[in-house]
Amino acid sequence: MTERKEQTTTCCIAGGGPAGMMLGLLLARAGIDVTVLEKHGDFLRDFRGDTIHTSTITLMEELGLGERFLQLPHQKARELSALVGKTRVRICDFSALDGPHPYILFMPQWDFLNFIATEAKKYPGFHLHMNTEAVGVIRAGDRTDGVVYRKNDEMHTIGADLTVACDGRDSTLRRAWSLEPRRYGAPMDVMWFRLPRSGDEGVDTGAHLERGRMLVMIDRGDYWQMAYLIPKGTDAKVRARGIEAFRQSVRDLCPFREPARVEAIKSWDDVKTLVVEINRLETWHRPGLLLIGDASHAMSPVGGIGINLAIQDAVAAANILAGPLRAGAVSRDHLAAVQTRREKPTARTQLLQRIAQRRVIGTALAGNRPIRPPFWLPWLLARPPVKRRIARLIGIGLQAEHIGGDAAARAS
Repeated sequence: MTERKEQTTTCCIAGGGPAGMMLGLLLARAGIDVTVLEKHGDFLRDFRGDTIHTSTITLMEELGLGERFLQLPHQKARELSALVGKTRVRICDFSALDGPHPYILFMPQWDFLNFIATEAKKYPGFHLHMNTEAVGVIRAGDRTDGVVYRKNDEMHTIGADLTVACDGRDSTLRRAWSLEPRRYGAPMDVMWFRLPRSGDEGVDTGAHLERGRMLVMIDRGDYWQMAYLIPKGTDAKVRARGIEAFRQSVRDLCPFREPARVEAIKSWDDVKTLVVEINRLETWHRPGLLLIGDASHAMSPVGGIGINLAIQDAVAAANILAGPLRAGAVSRDHLAAVQTRREKPTARTQLLQRIAQRRVIGTALAGNRPIRPPFWLPWLLARPPVKRRIARLIGIGLQAEHIGGDAAARAS
């Protein structure tokens, strides 16, 4: 029996992350009534993905938001490097990119999402509900007719012509239909924490690989965002050795002259573990339901590209679906077209991540031989064609989306 719909909208989006907020903005600009449900009361959470790639900056410019967007707090990374054993290797030089933005940004995700929300609220068809958790779907046979959600400990329903699951890799709406992605595994998990930063330290965003250990450092202006990589499933063992043993492991890999700075890790409360996973649904849609972003394909943190893949999904979805939504005629063929557009670049990107995990990270963490790069690697990475290809792969991606079609910007 179909549940009673207390309210209705044209498109209901579960999840106010990068995919959900971007899709909400684009559909609202296209004159469509759209409701975004976000389970938290704000966007302020630590250790979310904060990497904004060149492709996303370009999208902001296409929306006429580029200048204001770049006024948000951020740090630019013009290259990415790694210390492999004792050898410094420049992995990516973004100066090889054509265009006005030869860099990527590290921007707090809460600033990014608040910016998108502020812009979206300028359109009367956009509705953002915070502290509102999607807990299930309204079913009509094999069709999704909307969302069941919890707000203030009360259950409510909202009907929708289309429901879009943007609620992450543990998607509630995906589970509601018992959809299981194919899982590809990963050799590592990541322990995130912060260390204070002081002035110009002459240290760039990058990684340090030693036998059995790997540390990634991201310049966040007044602090370092640190990622200590551990073999998959060993979080409990690392914590059982004690916080001082962990601090010493970090000291061994840090380039700082004053290793006492690591004392900023006061307790395990300062260390958050990300269980790394790569997965992908075989089918990203059901009648009345589309899954995008992590809900349809969880990405590894390798390359920091998860946010940008999710945003590209949202742009493709808006381009394809805005017209049918406005006409009240979204079919499964339209939903399948979104998957067709985004599946190949997603699968290829995941394949590259899996290769990097297996050949670089997995080898380093195995700790069975000294870490040193092949003698020819720095030469190869410095070759102009290789530099351009790597810069484009990381900064732009395998298939960049652009604002167009029925989702093209309209005057507010």
